[in-house]
Amino acid sequence: MPDVFFIPITIDISSTFYIELNGIGGWANLSGGYRGIVVYRWSYDEFRAFDRACPHHPYDECAIIEVEDPPIAKCHCCGSMFLLIDGSVVQGPSKYPLKQYPTFFQYPNLQISSW
Repeated sequence: MPDVFFIPITIDISSTFYIELNGIGGWANLSGGYRGIVVYRWSYDEFRAFDRACPHHPYDECAIIEVEDPPIAKCHCCGSMFLLIDGSVVQGPSKYPLKQYPTFFQYPNLQISSW
């Protein structure tokens, strides 16, 4: 997958726009990254952010992961499934995990960066 560098994204999780992130296990899709970013709330003060491009074939238009049953996300193009806790492959054909982006959380702001 290509390296993507972007200006850090900061969101206010107390905003009604990100209400899904208020609870543990909540998730939201954001713009940014290569094919978008999915953010998953792992615990009270821990968030995970992953690129939505499927690492099995990131250049294909259909290779965008979708959250099906948190914490599982699936690529409907190849059928690969990933764990949103660490990006690991649950079911192939992908041999590579999701590209993870660093996060920093200080209530109510969550920052996601590419470095």
